[in-house]
Amino acid sequence: MLSFDDKCWTELKGGYGVPFDPRAALQKLESGVDVQSAWDELWQGLHHQGSVGEASYAAVPHLVRIHHQRAIVDWNTYAIVATIELARTQGKNPQLMDWLKQEYEKAIHELAQIGLTELSQAKGRETVQSILSVLAIWKGARTCGRVLVECSEDEIHELMNKSG
Repeated sequence: MLSFDDKCWTELKGGYGVPFDPRAALQKLESGVDVQSAWDELWQGLHHQGSVGEASYAAVPHLVRIHHQRAIVDWNTYAIVATIELARTQGKNPQLMDWLKQEYEKAIHELAQIGLTELSQAKGRETVQSILSVLAIWKGARTCGRVLVECSEDEIHELMNKSG
């Protein structure tokens, strides 16, 4: 896991293809101070219209670590990790860095394990769908995970009605 002290953060790119340093937002999230603005900053900086960057990948292990420490069922963690992971293999997004691969994959596995437990406590469609999305991706059902994280319930019903 990339240490918060590592100068490398200042060079990593986010979803807009420009350097984005998520450490301040991650630290706000970890401390529980101004959590909503932290999430807003992370969503804005780590993903943009299907694009992610190295900072997005480097943030994933920290997002999972913080989620575990906070012990609060928060749809944001599941949705942003699913979004980053799905974008990773799409378009012109950068490859996952070799030095991060093991920790990144471990973080997704850990979040799925947490999700198995938190699913029983989940409240609201958005939370349930976000957790299920991570579980689907973890088990290799990436298309199902994409539908769950990217589509509203109305959009899913529309897709079902079109298919007969």
